[in-house]
Amino acid sequence: MGVRGRAILAVLFITTFLFSSWLYGGLDHCWNYCLNDFIKKDQSISLYESNTSSEDVTPPLEVCPGQKFQIAYLLMHLQDAPVSTNDVLLNPYLASWDELIKFMESLGPMVGIISQEIETKTSIIRKLAQKEEEERNQQAQDSASSGAYVSVRSMIVSELEQGLVNFDQLTESGCRTLPRLHRALLWLQLFLHNLAEEKREMMARSPSELCREAYRLTLAEHHSWWVKKAAELAFVAMPDRHFFYKLMCVRTQAEAAATLNRVVKAIQKVYDRTQVALEKHDMLALP
Repeated sequence: MGVRGRAILAVLFITTFLFSSWLYGGLDHCWNYCLNDFIKKDQSISLYESNTSSEDVTPPLEVCPGQKFQIAYLLMHLQDAPVSTNDVLLNPYLASWDELIKFMESLGPMVGIISQEIETKTSIIRKLAQKEEEERNQQAQDSASSGAYVSVRSMIVSELEQGLVNFDQLTESGCRTLPRLHRALLWLQLFLHNLAEEKREMMARSPSELCREAYRLTLAEHHSWWVKKAAELAFVAMPDRHFFYKLMCVRTQAEAAATLNRVVKAIQKVYDRTQVALEKHDMLALP
């Protein structure tokens, strides 16, 4: 293997390690002092008013033939997630992440590293839900009653009652996992918002620049210098704007903006409800 090949392998190894540390919380002690400021700044990045009374009555997006990532499915799952006036159903929430993971994987191996770590987070919640369901079945509980992992709020209440949440030490709980997904969702929302806001295609900034800007406004303040540099490497390798058009089955920036604005609005509704639930129980800064 030549020098160039060894260099590429070294970069991939370092990037994998750093992003793994980021999402697993191994580096959290380096920036915990920033979390209180982040909670406040999260609110200022809100792009749409949440909990509106009017529903999205526009027709569903069409499925793109031959593609793994389907923005139509992403929008559908996001719109299915909000329930009642202030809660989020976990199944469609996690299904939304399945599509977002496919989205990130399509952007190349460097960004795909991030998606792999996010997938470990969704798997934690799914495994906890499966374990709880198996225990309920063994105890022959009424299947009509709700389980602990039906929604964000039911998960929080159940894990607190069972003593699964530790506010001082690392634990593998849904409540510890959710804030990390929550922060990553804000980053992706702002990135998609930026893609939609670029009006004139010929003068538009590259997706790499837009993703970097979204990262700096959301996740960067929680990360060490090394993690930030790894993120910069991932964003440099991002495809051009026309690749994103193909992903969404659109031809122009105007068509892309119309589609992305619907997705961003749906994300905002899910994000705001999750934010309120986590804030209520002081869980945004869980270790």
